[in-house]
Amino acid sequence: MDVAILSVSLNVYSTARIAEEFEKEGHYVEHIDHTKCSVQLGGEQPKIFYGREDITNEFDAVVPRIGTTVTRHGAAIVKQFEMNHVFSTAKSLGIIRARNKVSTLQMMSKKGISVPNTVFSINPNNVEDQIELLGGAPVIIKLQEGTQGKGVILAESKKSAKSVIDTLYNMNTSILLQEYIEEANGEDLRIVVVGNKIVAGMKRTSELDDFRSNVHRGAETQKVQLTPREKFMAINATKHLGLGVAGVDLIRSKRGPLLIEVNASPGLKGIEAATGVNVAKSIVQFVEKNGRRNRK
Repeated sequence: MDVAILSVSLNVYSTARIAEEFEKEGHYVEHIDHTKCSVQLGGEQPKIFYGREDITNEFDAVVPRIGTTVTRHGAAIVKQFEMNHVFSTAKSLGIIRARNKVSTLQMMSKKGISVPNTVFSINPNNVEDQIELLGGAPVIIKLQEGTQGKGVILAESKKSAKSVIDTLYNMNTSILLQEYIEEANGEDLRIVVVGNKIVAGMKRTSELDDFRSNVHRGAETQKVQLTPREKFMAINATKHLGLGVAGVDLIRSKRGPLLIEVNASPGLKGIEAATGVNVAKSIVQFVEKNGRRNRK
């Protein structure tokens, strides 16, 4: 098979691991920087160019690894591959939905998947009311678009929460507020789903001085035994968003597991190290099963 990995760099661990596994299985894999791709519309067939090279019909499948700052352009390139009948491990709409925390939580809530109590608004005049809707401080303040724990703030008092929220509203920054789940104790679960199957799960525990349990922020990781409910939530969240590969983040609360967010380009380094599972190989096998099906 001929496969394109859409990523800004091949030096990123996860991108390199996926490329490595494709090559081990004898496939041709090419790194395509989607920020250097252009789409030409009009004529008999829309075309995709990588620089000056026409790559419209060059690949059996694409594996999107789209960064936060170029989500919409990256998703548009993925969309064009989809429209040209090239298999993608993540649908373009799924990438856009997953990148926005509010969109994800709205869809999960509609589908009956439990999420933390959440409030989002753009009204700076009723900040105290928004905080009270969550039962008061402490509250979690999050940017609607962000990864690796960036843009996540714990406000321990109503005064500090109001100060931070006022500042972000004045900067025209889209945020959401969530209840603070004290019993989670700085721990969450990262579950990787590939092709509607759970392939790996780990528990992440934050450092003592940081409530955020992201690997990029120094969290400790270990393999975890998932409950049937946690597996069900992870698989269905991935399916509802239209993703073939996803990292689903849950926390354990007194009222059961709660979905925090879904990542359309999950990192592999932490979870492969913690679990010993070859997640990259699972992605390759998923593409092998589906990649040739849609190519003309």
